[in-house]
Amino acid sequence: MPQLEPGMARIRIKNLSLRTYIGIKEEEILNKQDVIINLSIVYPASDAVQVNDIQHALNYRTITKAVIQHVENNRFALLERLTQEILDLVMTYDTVLYAQVEVDKPHALRFAESVSISLAARRG
Repeated sequence: MPQLEPGMARIRIKNLSLRTYIGIKEEEILNKQDVIINLSIVYPASDAVQVNDIQHALNYRTITKAVIQHVENNRFALLERLTQEILDLVMTYDTVLYAQVEVDKPHALRFAESVSISLAARRG
């Protein structure tokens, strides 16, 4: 995760718990499962700090609602695909300079708490 430069802000959305169709086995295709999503988003926040107005900030509520809608209304065979689609969605916001997404699939392995995939993107 990159070091924050002056004027930049990092938003972290932690442990967003959703249910979706994720997997390749018949039982996974037929039944929704829990996924846990963590987002880290970096954007320039100087204006938001100075003006103290939501119009100058990256609205994390709007982003979270978009992620919820996308995850809960689609089907995914692979964690990699789900993670990439969330990352792509976050990067559609022009002020996002960097984002990292981690998606956990609890109890995907018998003796593990979860399996997760992390992906990141940086705006040129």
